[in-house]
Amino acid sequence: MADAALDAVRRELREFPAAARGARNLVHVTGGRPLSDRACVAAPFPSPLELSVPLAVPYLDKPPGPLHFYRDWVCPSRPCIIRNALQHWPALQKWSLPYLRWGLPWVECGRCSGASGLGLNVHSSRATAGSAEVSVAVTPDGYADAVRGDRFVMPAERRLPLSCVLDVLEGRAQHPGVLYVQKQCSNLLTELPQLLPDLEPHVPWASEALGKMPDAVNFWLGEAAAVTSLHKDHYENLYCVISGEKHFLLHPPSDRPFIPYELYTPASYQLTEEGSFKMVDEETMEKVPWIPLDPLAPDLAQYPSYSQAQALHCTVQTGEMLYLPALWFHHVQQSHGCMAVNFWYDMEYDLKYSYFQLLDSLTKASGLN
Repeated sequence: MADAALDAVRRELREFPAAARGARNLVHVTGGRPLSDRACVAAPFPSPLELSVPLAVPYLDKPPGPLHFYRDWVCPSRPCIIRNALQHWPALQKWSLPYLRWGLPWVECGRCSGASGLGLNVHSSRATAGSAEVSVAVTPDGYADAVRGDRFVMPAERRLPLSCVLDVLEGRAQHPGVLYVQKQCSNLLTELPQLLPDLEPHVPWASEALGKMPDAVNFWLGEAAAVTSLHKDHYENLYCVISGEKHFLLHPPSDRPFIPYELYTPASYQLTEEGSFKMVDEETMEKVPWIPLDPLAPDLAQYPSYSQAQALHCTVQTGEMLYLPALWFHHVQQSHGCMAVNFWYDMEYDLKYSYFQLLDSLTKASGLN
């Protein structure tokens, strides 16, 4: 009897992601019962979009109003890419690698010549971002906060002038490993205040819709090899690409039964004086639950359930903003030297959060992982 009940739970968990995508009809979803005691039997069939998970990430041609954003995107937990939301930011016209270094557009002169013979002649007393010291994640392979073998490995963190990172990105210098400016604790505000006049401190229509200001405003800059492993965040995320492009692989929270989690001993990379990396365990930290699977090359022999998950792929181009709802799983790649800013708004820990926690607990308890 117990085995039959457990098998039934597993079956429902495996079918749940398809139900969330609208793959099953309403009669199947509700077991033939009306939606409520007073629901009309002739109620219209919901489309897949009405059952929350889109078939592809949709585009908006302009920013939504606060009510529209909250009603149509936040409440149903649907991602979207928003165009023409950043056009009034000076950063969209100004930001380039030379601008970050000098605070001025690229002009001709005889200094700092490169392959093109161009350079910069700076006559400004204003402190530039290039002179600021920033936290830089350094990894041997571009994967920060990722599973490597039987460890969850965090990057080595170095404090470097931003100009050193720019030197590497422009091919002027070399540095061991892969560099990524990605400190996720409002590093734009704390480490690069010189850039704040070039953009808004928050997204007004989102702040009004969510009834709060962002918890963090983060700046991102790195090499093409820098990859963000598959994970989820407890934030409503507005991700703005200023230059270059970001490539997102997304899974809705309803795909949780197909996404494996395991517990790993935490460790960190350390960069030796010789320029090599060694992995050092973090003995004071508890084990970390993390996703061991690489969605770009999944080991389906070890994790066969992932073959039933359906990822959404999207590319966020220069000047576009991605709304990534809280608890959506995401894996991120980027073009070389891509510059981005994201706003993290703390999620509401409401019934949606409780439902996800229940789904997560049932997935673990049933042994689907």
